Amino acid sequence: MNLALFGGSFDPPHLGHDSIVKMALNELDIDKLIIMPTFISPFKANFSAPPDVRLKWIKSIWGSLENVEISDFEIEQKRPVPTIQTAIYLKEKYNPENFYLLLGADHIRNLSTWHNYNELKNIVKFIVAKRDEIEIPKNLQKINTDVHISSSEIREGIGYELLNDNIKEDIIKFYKGK
Repeated sequence: MNLALFGGSFDPPHLGHDSIVKMALNELDIDKLIIMPTFISPFKANFSAPPDVRLKWIKSIWGSLENVEISDFEIEQKRPVPTIQTAIYLKEKYNPENFYLLLGADHIRNLSTWHNYNELKNIVKFIVAKRDEIEIPKNLQKINTDVHISSSEIREGIGYELLNDNIKEDIIKFYKGK
């Protein structure tokens, strides 16, 4: 089995995330893509939308896609979960032949500081989604996305047109009410 993990805060999920999901399903040789929202990122102090709301949004967008599983593993831990812990959990559960970790290019500069990074890089193969003009090292595989937006911009009221139509009104209402 070939497995890919796409995790993150998804606070909120947007068409940039959707582009990564679709590229992974179309371009990678995978049997299953696991999309896993964090309870809270180990690199953030808080979240805007609570975990259950973000999970609902994610299920609405990607829950019915073939070969996609939405996992609440990290949310159920009710604390920040290092990626290595999630990778070990999924490796034990699925025993994949190939295990890919999808991440945005904005994470590259801090990747080596991730908890137990050396162990993580022995478990997964990093697949980097090109973002902005961030240079991706040649030793990392990349997928190209053509959507340029961040969740923080949407939280600030920029880029609502880059939200999935299924959840657009819900997201706008949520963040405007904050």
